[in-house]
Amino acid sequence: MSSQPFSISGVVPSLAVKADHAPRRTETGIGALMPWADRLWFVSYVAHKAPSGGGTGLFSVDDDFTLTKHPESVVGTYANRMVHGESDQLFIGPHVIDTEGHVRTIPELVDIRITATCRHLTEPADKVYVLGMEGEFFEVDVRTLEVKHLADLLLELDVKGYPHFKDAFTRHGRVVVVNNSYYDKDFPTGESEGRLAEWDGSSWTVLARTQFNTLGSANGIGDALFAVGQDRASALLHVYLPATGWQVYRLPKATHTQDHAFTTEWPRIREVESERLLLDASGMFYELPAMTYDNAVWGLRPISSHLRIVGDFCSWNGLLVLAGDQTTPINDSNPVAGQPQAGLWFGKTDDLWAWGRPQGWGGPWWDTDVVAGEPSDPYLMTGFDAKCLHVVHDGDTALDVDLEIDFMGNGRWVRYHTLSLAANGYECFTFPAGFSAHWIRLVPSEHCRASAQFVYT
Repeated sequence: MSSQPFSISGVVPSLAVKADHAPRRTETGIGALMPWADRLWFVSYVAHKAPSGGGTGLFSVDDDFTLTKHPESVVGTYANRMVHGESDQLFIGPHVIDTEGHVRTIPELVDIRITATCRHLTEPADKVYVLGMEGEFFEVDVRTLEVKHLADLLLELDVKGYPHFKDAFTRHGRVVVVNNSYYDKDFPTGESEGRLAEWDGSSWTVLARTQFNTLGSANGIGDALFAVGQDRASALLHVYLPATGWQVYRLPKATHTQDHAFTTEWPRIREVESERLLLDASGMFYELPAMTYDNAVWGLRPISSHLRIVGDFCSWNGLLVLAGDQTTPINDSNPVAGQPQAGLWFGKTDDLWAWGRPQGWGGPWWDTDVVAGEPSDPYLMTGFDAKCLHVVHDGDTALDVDLEIDFMGNGRWVRYHTLSLAANGYECFTFPAGFSAHWIRLVPSEHCRASAQFVYT
């Protein structure tokens, strides 16, 4: 048996990857992980298109924890990974890898900041779609590797300013894409150039105009398609089910360090044990059930809060592997960052419970125009210790806010408490110790502009 690698708290320093100092110091986050061809494969990324540093590229780790940089490796910004079953090939970055580990590279995609590869709507056995960070949408033949440009999503989705497309997923006869544009100027309005959008093969539909970061599903065991994002009020979980269409849920934020488009590298949804999904969003890991019952989402449970940038995660050789992005000088804008580098963390899924205890803040309203009798979006309540609610409004008359809970998780709402506010008033409500439910929502008695934020500690 070979000796075990030297590690510190799950990090193996010998497997760290570094970017070159020249032509300029940049970033070297690890954007995608995939077990394939008896190895763990990953791609690391620079911040921008060439020329922007070097040393990044396509790597593999074997069973003896030996790191190898592949001869086909190229410098770029990549975070896509998908196994195409019909051709038995892994698409990762601009590379295509067969089951023997032979690598081909698609020259036309090397300079595209690729963020997603997903299945084709009409020719799934022969083609895939590829999404670029600047909104480029391509079709690729899985055998000839011929590339066809299909759409400019900046035009199709009316995205202005600086785009940051992050993910794409195909399910239920639609391709869904997300753009996570969200910058300082966007905070006062509550909207941004971020997008959640879908394509049926003929036309594009914008579903939401705020930051969305990732998409995921559990094909074969559950019908739900999940989209994760955030606005100034909270983290967002949009769920598509064939019987209901899109539903909106809200989650706490565990940190504000992952709000800006540049700092959301990269929330993910992925299976980490057999039929077990893990969600990372706004600095919080969650259990995410693959199954849905009564056309509703329940059983979502926070695991831990964290500050780590997790570019991707997967299961490999019985381990949970987290990608990283640890040191980012980016043209020496941070003069004490030093050489760009990133590492991998190895552990078990259950180790995450030993990280920071779940805590966070957020809610359904932030300077929101609310309508009398219209319930807010459901907000997650389970899995946290102490809970309090702050509500303020600008109405000229008194306001009652009913607190309704869904303790079963299937959309059966009951009134728990009514919070009474004076005109232009504020109230705080502290929940009893141990009180919890799957979801909570608020119902206002009057039309007004209101903010409602939960703080969980």
